[in-house]
Amino acid sequence: YGTDGFSFAHAMERCVGVGECRRHEKGTMCPSYMVTHEEQHSTRGRARLLFEMLNGSELRKEGWRSDAVKESLDLCLSCKGCKGDCPVNVDIATYKAEFLSHYYKGRLRPIHAYVFGLIHKWAHLASFAPKIANFFGQSPFFAGIAKKIIGIAPERKLPPFATETFKDWFRNRRLPATIDHKPRVILWPDTFNNYFHPQIARAAVEVLEDAGFKVEVPEANMCCGRPLYDYGMLDTAEKWLRHILDTISDSIQDGTPVVVLEPSCASVFRDEMMNLFPQDMNAKRLKQQTFLLSEFLNKHAPHYPERQLDQDAIVHGHCHHHAVMKMTDEEAVLKRALPNYKLLDSGCCGMAGAFGFEEGDHYDVSIKCGERVLLPEVRKTDHETLIVTNGFSCHEQIAQQTGRKAMHLAEVLHLAMKEGHMHAPKPRDGETGERSRTRRRWKWVAAGAVAAAGVAGLVATTRRRPKSLFSK
Repeated sequence: YGTDGFSFAHAMERCVGVGECRRHEKGTMCPSYMVTHEEQHSTRGRARLLFEMLNGSELRKEGWRSDAVKESLDLCLSCKGCKGDCPVNVDIATYKAEFLSHYYKGRLRPIHAYVFGLIHKWAHLASFAPKIANFFGQSPFFAGIAKKIIGIAPERKLPPFATETFKDWFRNRRLPATIDHKPRVILWPDTFNNYFHPQIARAAVEVLEDAGFKVEVPEANMCCGRPLYDYGMLDTAEKWLRHILDTISDSIQDGTPVVVLEPSCASVFRDEMMNLFPQDMNAKRLKQQTFLLSEFLNKHAPHYPERQLDQDAIVHGHCHHHAVMKMTDEEAVLKRALPNYKLLDSGCCGMAGAFGFEEGDHYDVSIKCGERVLLPEVRKTDHETLIVTNGFSCHEQIAQQTGRKAMHLAEVLHLAMKEGHMHAPKPRDGETGERSRTRRRWKWVAAGAVAAAGVAGLVATTRRRPKSLFSK
């Protein structure tokens, strides 16, 4: 809480009751209120209860063990929409992580907290025998038993593990011959794109190399700990971040950029890390050196890509992308690579990490959030239209509820690199695209007229030419 004097109590005074969070449409804040229309599930309602927990006579008795506060926070999707949309930047996702850390101190958490919160560890173990893990995870019988034990909604499908992780692929690949003298960039191998969707990270490697960079991937087994915050496992999250800061310390101090493909992981380096290490210089450096793919390309390769696709597309912004990084750079890159896109005002997809996998109210709220805008928009599109979103959770919600496969920006750029056409010439300053096309058409007409006149003159000259002295 650096901006609040490192005081949770001071942070609770941010909310002044404006009620901007009680809107029913537009923006990201607050998805749970948008579908329940209940004050206790709004940003304002939660902030008020937390304030009363510290200052009020009734809730103060229970303090950090208050079940009323926990109930209010339970349907918070930790989307950070309030951090981005609230006029005073109330950050309920961070307050929820703090509260749960105290609430469960000395207690056991529900089993799903250990399954989802420590997903990096389970995915790492599964990577040694992914086919066996998938046999149990994809079998209706065994998966049904696992869902019942863990508390996963029976309607949900468990995402399969990749048969080859991204890091294994990267370790075994043949490097391009001319790569050594190019600028270095670290591609962060997050849990989701390493163990579940490695094709996205592979596409990112080839895109970054095509843009003129040498890609490096850390060998050490590391995770930013994003799911830990959802369950208040802050001690473990701090240890994992300290491990990262120590392991890549040299690269951080060298100023090497770090490209992160998963928006929720990028937001850890840009947000949560500074809450846990407010005075650490390497943490401050890593925050400044962390980029989403679009941010990195816009800053270090502003004309990339040089090829574009003609397909139509709809784009859904991940909640953390909207709240922490904003969509400005994403749109700038999309305008170059996929100009026929439409950015949806779809708020939160509803999956929100593990939230949408959990049975009961969490699953119900998850589906209602998705059905508010995003899922109907996806179903309306034809199968030639691309669906673009960068979050693993967003991909899963779309796939499980519509049967459609979404693409990451890295995959869009990779497709443009392989199948796109070169950009049309840019219009002159102050000139519209139509006027530019008209100017180009007249240029071709004029060039054709000149060529025709030249050919006619050549023919006429040939006809008048006298016979050679050596002709028969």
